[in-house]
Amino acid sequence: MIGLLQRVSRAQVAVDGKVVGLIGRGLLVLAAVERNDGDAQASRLAERIVGYRVFPDTEGRMNLSLKDVGGELLLVSQFTLAADTRKGTRPGFSKAAAPDVGRRLFDRLVAESKALGVRVATGVYGADMDVELVNSGPVTILLQAHPGP
Repeated sequence: MIGLLQRVSRAQVAVDGKVVGLIGRGLLVLAAVERNDGDAQASRLAERIVGYRVFPDTEGRMNLSLKDVGGELLLVSQFTLAADTRKGTRPGFSKAAAPDVGRRLFDRLVAESKALGVRVATGVYGADMDVELVNSGPVTILLQAHPGP
């Protein structure tokens, strides 16, 4: 499972011109489910997102997590992060999970993140979405939770 984490001052996602998810200071995470992912990867990615220390402490060092700063989380499904770009000039998506599996595991990621005590907003799984953000820093980090031990 892949999460592209972006530290934001604010972010929102809209479907058909209507805002469906909105946050203030926090993290926007674009998430992709890969073919061999399962519940363990969704749980692990949620733990990493909520606990990842990308917010500055009083000395300006990235030493505080989303939970530490009372930030909000906007999770947006984006299967294109699972693209295979190793050859050619067009991405392949054979590494992405089937849509039904992807939806179930994305929903699990959302539930696990909420259970960790942060406010979570989302986009609409599988929809064409317009995502707006103010990237703070900028800070953009690729997180992965791979199958296996």
